[in-house]
Amino acid sequence: MARVKIVRYSPWLVHFNTGACNGCDIEVLAAITPLYDPERFGVKLAPSIRHGDILVVTGGVTKKAATRLKRLYEQMPEPKFVVAVGACGCSGGVFSGSYAMVSGVDKVIPVDMYVPGCPPRPEAILHAILKLLEKLQRGDAPRGRAEEVMKA
Repeated sequence: MARVKIVRYSPWLVHFNTGACNGCDIEVLAAITPLYDPERFGVKLAPSIRHGDILVVTGGVTKKAATRLKRLYEQMPEPKFVVAVGACGCSGGVFSGSYAMVSGVDKVIPVDMYVPGCPPRPEAILHAILKLLEKLQRGDAPRGRAEEVMKA
């Protein structure tokens, strides 16, 4: 429970591109600039996956990236949360059904928040992260596994 309280006040983000066109990546990086000032909420970019609390995933998941994404997710400390950014991250977007695609992020790892759009605005990305933090503050679990972690 103490770790969830810490995440609420100072979440560290890890960004991973699973095969995007870089439109969403530019918007994620714009969302963490001083213009939007996410540090006022304690949100910072983590230097390593082993320090991250929230995994921000952009792009439709390719078959090659699926194994890397799963491995990164397993390396994150508990509790860990995932935000899927963009139409491709949410559902595979225009590439859904392609021979090289698995589809959206939720086909590989559990997702807590979805940010639709092609590409979504930086405000929407920051809003999703803040909504996730509000859920943690209220004690609501974004998904089943996180609920078990919060009770521990």
